[in-house]
Parts: sequence; C-alpha cells; structure tokens
Amino acid sequence: MATTPLIPHAPSRFLAEQALSRAAGAPLIGGNAVGLLIDAQAHYDAWLAAIRGARQRILLENYMIGDDAVGRAFRDALVERARSGVMVAVVYDWLGCLGQSGHAFWQPLRRAGGEARVFNPPQLGKPFGWITRDHRKLLVVDGDLGFLSGVCISARWLGDERRGVPPWRDTGVSLRGPAVTELEQAFAQSWASLGKPLALPERQVGTAGNIALRVIATQPATAGMYRLDQQVAAMARRTLWITDAYFVGMAPYVQALASAARDGVDVRLLVPGTSDVPLVASLSRSGYRPLLKAGIRVFEWNGSMLHAKTAVADGQWARVGSSNLNIASWLGNREIDVAVEDTGFAGLLEEQYERDLANATEIVLAPRRHRPYIERVKSSTERPPRPKHPGGSSSRAAAGALRIANTVGAALTDRRVLGDTARGPLLAGIAVLALLAAVALAWPRVVSWPIAVLAAWFALNLAIRVWRLRKRSE
Repeated sequence: MATTPLIPHAPSRFLAEQALSRAAGAPLIGGNAVGLLIDAQAHYDAWLAAIRGARQRILLENYMIGDDAVGRAFRDALVERARSGVMVAVVYDWLGCLGQSGHAFWQPLRRAGGEARVFNPPQLGKPFGWITRDHRKLLVVDGDLGFLSGVCISARWLGDERRGVPPWRDTGVSLRGPAVTELEQAFAQSWASLGKPLALPERQVGTAGNIALRVIATQPATAGMYRLDQQVAAMARRTLWITDAYFVGMAPYVQALASAARDGVDVRLLVPGTSDVPLVASLSRSGYRPLLKAGIRVFEWNGSMLHAKTAVADGQWARVGSSNLNIASWLGNREIDVAVEDTGFAGLLEEQYERDLANATEIVLAPRRHRPYIERVKSSTERPPRPKHPGGSSSRAAAGALRIANTVGAALTDRRVLGDTARGPLLAGIAVLALLAAVALAWPRVVSWPIAVLAAWFALNLAIRVWRLRKRSE
C-alpha cells in the first residue's frame, strides 16, 4: 500500500522531527520492537505471562485494579513473585480504585515483601488535589519488556458472556528495546512523588528491532500529548484516523482537525455509541456538528464500550496509550502514550481501524428544511446489554435510556442522522437550573447548608496550606 509520509524528506524532515520532539517533550528513540495488543484478554494473557516470568523487578502502574477475578489473578501473581525475591512495586489511583479495591486488597503483597502505593488520596491542605489523577496503564518487567495501554485490570473489560455483553474494545502495545528505559523512568517519577525514590540499576538496553518511537509520559500541566496531537493534525497530508473513548475536544484541537479536513485530509473520529459515562457521551455528541460541517467523518461504535485511545496518520505515524482527547487527560492527569513512526505498525493500526468501522454507525447531518428538528440517535445494530455494574460515574438509569435510544434503527444505511444535538445539553442545563432555583426559593436551607459546608471545607484546607507554607519558610 503506497503511502504519503507524515514527515517529509530532508532537509524538512529534520525540522519536522525537531518540531514533534519539542511538542511532545520526548525524543525519537530507535531500535525498538513493538507489538499490537487488541482487547483485554490479549493484554491480560501477555501481562500475566510477563509477570510470572519476572526474575528481577516488576513495576505496575494502573488507574483501576478491581477486587474481582481478574484483579485477584494479578495480585496473586505479584505475591508469588515477591515471595521468590523479585522486587514488586505497584502504583494505583485512589479515585480509580474507589469502590473497586483498597488498602486491604494489597495486604497479601505487602506481607510477601512487595509494596503498593496509592496515588493522590484525599488530603487536608489540598482542596483541589482530587482533580489530578494517575490515569496510566503501564507495566515494566526486568527492564527488558514493557507494556502500555488503555486497559485497566478489571473483569469489566472482559464483558459478560452469560448476559450477552461482549468484551470492551481496547488497544495497547508491548515494547522491547531502548524505549523500555523510558517506561521505567516514567514509573520511577510516579513512585518518587509518593515516597522514597526507586533505585533502578543503570544499564544500556540493547536494540530489539528497527522501529523508532517516542514515549510521552505526561504530568499535570505539561500538555505534551496535547501539543503533539495538535502538531500531527497540522502535519497530516492524506489521512488522520482517530479512536477515542471520551472525546470532548477543546476548541483549538477541533479547529486543527477541521482545518486538516478542509485541506483535503481524510479525518475520521470513532467514539463509543454507548458509554460507561453517559454525561461525557452527551458532551461529545454536542460537538459533532462543527466536525461534520468541516468534512470530518464521525462514527459511533456499536459494541458494549469502546475504550481505545489511538490515532494513525498517513500510514506512517501512530499513537497508542492512555490519553483521551479531553482537557482532563491533556492537562490534569498523569498519562503515558507511545507515538510510533513506522509504516508497518501504522498499517496494522489502519487495518484494525477499518475492522472497527465495520461494527460502527456513521453520523450524518440532518437536512434543514423549514426549521431544525431533533432526530433520535439511531444505530445499525442493537446495542448489547450493559454490565450489571457500569463503571465511571454513570447511573444505570441513564445508561439504559441511552441504550434504548441507540437501538432504533438505520439498518438500511448504517448511518444515523444528526439533528441539533446541542439542544439536549442546553435543555438539560435549563431544567437543572430551574429546579435549583425552585428549591432555593421554597427551601433555602437545602441550598445554603451545602454551600456553607463547602465554604468551611475550603477555608480549612486553605488555612492548612498557609500554615504549611509558613512552616517551610521558618
């Protein structure tokens, strides 16, 4: 398959490479081997095999690790390795594991000699600290083999065969070569932010292949992945195919995509049709119209949940990792992604993208006649039933309502018509504000007491912050 390179030939290639390196804050690293992992079962098999074969150290960093069959299988494998003398270090996110697993879940590992640290639990003196999360999904074994992905360690990703719920659609990679050292350093930074630093041996990792890539380990407010996404949208010449689980595009990025589409680039966006966080899905839909007007093709996945975060441009450049296209991932979280510059790997991701589109519904604009109207969300196939305990902050009722709306039809065209999707969130906002106003007028204390509690909470935290700053300056 002939492709037009994303990065032009010298001398402009040097400038393009320099621009990408500076945008991402990550150098191009050659000599790597990269494997593509599709869906959770492939991930879990590869991850557990690597853990069970570890001889020196295991570094695991994951946003969500559930106390279920999958989570316990990983914990037990880590415990066995720790008892054998392998160094085991785990970082898990407090909010991601809230209601999934906690301190007691990791007690067997601690007793076996391993260590597990929780990222950013609630702390006095940090009233807005909860905003920053560790959203990475990272595993490094013996400094030789690394993995990064969008997959959490939870049975939810495997679906529910008894209830006809298929596995979640997700993507990740395995890495060998010099880039694995970058993964270890990224983990070490997270580990050091939570306590005593990690002592990693200094050694050179030999080449394992001929693939060049960048490891983008973002931290809050660094925006490396955001800058790189913007840069690639500006540089794509032929195609830019994007998959995202929680797309809420910021205006500058939407404008970059629109500019590429107007310039003749085949820009496609694949998002979930049924999300585990319906609020984010509604926000995403409200932004379809400017994308479609610019010529960007938008597709909704017809499966249980699309959780992958990938992009592929011009059959040359590909991105896989944990970052979603929204402000939380770009500016608020710890994330980790890999940007691969290789036609072979990009070709694999393009082939997977085309397979995914076979199970997706394209969104089109509604024709305007005398007045705009709202068309119900329709899909080409019936959405599968949702898991009994959905993730994120979604409610069962909201997920059910969205699923019912998404099963109406478009069986003949594999398309659904998009009406004025911005009306839905606006009408919901009007209803909420009107209800709040009515409650405030009828029962003032119902509104005033929560405000008073929040004000007292922030005052206490700010006072503690001031006291700590004063102690440091003494």
